[in-house]
Amino acid sequence: MRQLQTLAAWIGALTVLMACRGPAASATETLTGSRPNIILVMTDDQGMGDLSCLGNKVLRTPNLDRFYGLSTRFTDFHVSPTCAPTRSAIFSGRHEFRNGVTHTIKERERMALSTTTFPQLLRQGGYETGIFGKWHLGDEDAFQPYNRGFSEVFIHGAGGIGQSYEGSCADFPPNRAAEGKYFDNVILHNDTIVQTSGFCTDVFFQAALGWIKQQHDAKRPFFAYIAPNAPHGPMIAPEKYKKRFADQGWDEATQGRYGMIENIDDNFGLLMKKLDEWSMWDDTLVIFITDNGQASRGGRRNGKPERLFTAGFKTGKGSPYEGGTHVPAFWRWRGRLGEGVDVPALTAHVDFYRTFCQLAGVEIPADIQPLEGRTLLPLLKDPKAPWEDRQLFVHQGRWEKGADPNTGKFRNFAVRTARWRWVNRRELYDISVDPFEATNVADQHPDVIARLSQAYDAWWAETLPLMVNEQAPYTKEQPQAVRYEKQLRERGIPKWEPLPF
Repeated sequence: MRQLQTLAAWIGALTVLMACRGPAASATETLTGSRPNIILVMTDDQGMGDLSCLGNKVLRTPNLDRFYGLSTRFTDFHVSPTCAPTRSAIFSGRHEFRNGVTHTIKERERMALSTTTFPQLLRQGGYETGIFGKWHLGDEDAFQPYNRGFSEVFIHGAGGIGQSYEGSCADFPPNRAAEGKYFDNVILHNDTIVQTSGFCTDVFFQAALGWIKQQHDAKRPFFAYIAPNAPHGPMIAPEKYKKRFADQGWDEATQGRYGMIENIDDNFGLLMKKLDEWSMWDDTLVIFITDNGQASRGGRRNGKPERLFTAGFKTGKGSPYEGGTHVPAFWRWRGRLGEGVDVPALTAHVDFYRTFCQLAGVEIPADIQPLEGRTLLPLLKDPKAPWEDRQLFVHQGRWEKGADPNTGKFRNFAVRTARWRWVNRRELYDISVDPFEATNVADQHPDVIARLSQAYDAWWAETLPLMVNEQAPYTKEQPQAVRYEKQLRERGIPKWEPLPF
């Protein structure tokens, strides 16, 4: 009898223990292979200071503010200092230089064809994959998103609507000539250039929502990448979005930029409303990030210079300092992720690759490019989960075309760890107590600098042979111009008809 009582007590204790441990222990496993829909919204040149939920008193972003309150927030999340590099790192799971992307133009924005993107793997695993807005990883056919894993493509050319540079990086000719630039653009929709109507950000969200509803109705899992070119310059917004800032006395550029951001917020609100209507939140992960630090940090109000809100950062886009790479990262998946929860671990864009593949239950082949990112699932399970320290290597790139990259090795670079940011060899900041880099403590920690210097030298030596675009000659023709002229001549430019949503 005593043995039975002992056994019963042991089983009871074990049951209690398992009950206590079970959900926490199994949360990662239940996320692995759960195959949610994934919607990644990434805006262009918006920074930490460009949201009212993060302290901006001039902007009104009520929809993103509400999303922030419902989200798990990665509070130390980093991207690259500029746009094409960030996009390359996201889709490859490794530093952009290792995909040949060392610039945003000059044939050095093209993601190496040896790179296997995670959308390719998701498609192999049964996902539909759509891109809406900005690609900026090569305008030549082989580099286009329909050859890099996307089943639905709805994009402008180059790095921005209307841009044109020497070589292959150039948007479609009508967008370059348009006085309004961001209105009534021609867009590449899969294999056909189409004429759209309306403001560009509105159009990109319309295209995304129609496609998302189509996938939802067909019960197909999907990855939707919504990447508006706003609020990248030129600073153009619909008049109704500019008016409030004009009434406050802001200059034309600030009216346009802040107007673009409030327009983004309205479109994000529409996305949230539709996911409510379609009852999709329980099986859909929605992420909001930006592609680099804040681009505009000053304006004029009533004719006088005024610093725009920057959330405390002393620099922005293009900088190797915190302001260049530290961006918002809000994740919501109702019932699976915590609401109003902050994750303080040092995380980065390179972590998306493993995370999305693990969520989708797709295997990452052993013979693709080495991945540098980690899976974020342990942190999604437990925001305070153990997270080994790491080194993130930051570099602006952009040395002159044809120059030896070694000439730029020690210009505009940084190494970031959970505690330290070492910048341009002479500066060291203790981010744990000085997140806005006010005090250079390099003289006090020569051992830290020696360790980070050694790591950076090793990283550079490994990376240098992978910068495959450095000697690429300029192409003689601009691919999107050739495509446009050929289609115009042979079959014209049809009007785009958005899918209903």
